[in-house]
Amino acid sequence: MNLILLGPPGAGKGTQASMIEEERGYEQLSTGDMLRAAVAAGTDLGKEAEKIMARGDLVPDELVIGLIAERMDQGTGKGNILDGFPRTIAQAEALDALLDKRGEKLDAVIEMEVNDEALVERITGRFSCAKCGAGYHDVYKQPKVAGVCDRCGSTEFVRRKDDTEEVVRSRLKAYHELTKPLIAFYKEKGRLHTVDGMAEIGEVHDAIAKVLDDVSNGKES
Repeated sequence: MNLILLGPPGAGKGTQASMIEEERGYEQLSTGDMLRAAVAAGTDLGKEAEKIMARGDLVPDELVIGLIAERMDQGTGKGNILDGFPRTIAQAEALDALLDKRGEKLDAVIEMEVNDEALVERITGRFSCAKCGAGYHDVYKQPKVAGVCDRCGSTEFVRRKDDTEEVVRSRLKAYHELTKPLIAFYKEKGRLHTVDGMAEIGEVHDAIAKVLDDVSNGKES
């Protein structure tokens, strides 16, 4: 099973991917993580990527596809969850070509649909314990004792510098502009499935699980 999770920053793709990994044994292929790992490991592809990034240039699609192929070769063979790739129609076509060469196919593209205003509130309200990393929210999850971490008792909290309304709205705008053609591309191919990304984590997971089960059983979602 090969699938793509589509959703803007803060939609919970990482959380859902981790849950799918744990339940089904699929591997999350995050292009950002793979690039960093390849550079750290000093592989041929990693060395090439490091030179390109050092110049401030974007890593070409061919190199990213090479990294994905490399990781798939090292995987369990149970399935892959693509995160952060593809971002363009050209990348989507390159991914199809790679999977075809491997005798595989892209089984499903799951769009985690979000409400932009609600997502801005969700992201800008996040903060965490500076000591243990426990997560909190201004509206949805305050510490039981104000100013004291539930987990470790620390009184120091931090917010991510990019969790500002201006940055979040800019990233959402970029996401929608980039993915709109992709959504149409995969919808035309009959691979697109949409779930409510603003629902509770468990509800989102159940909706994704139903899509995966239906696809595996050859049913329409």
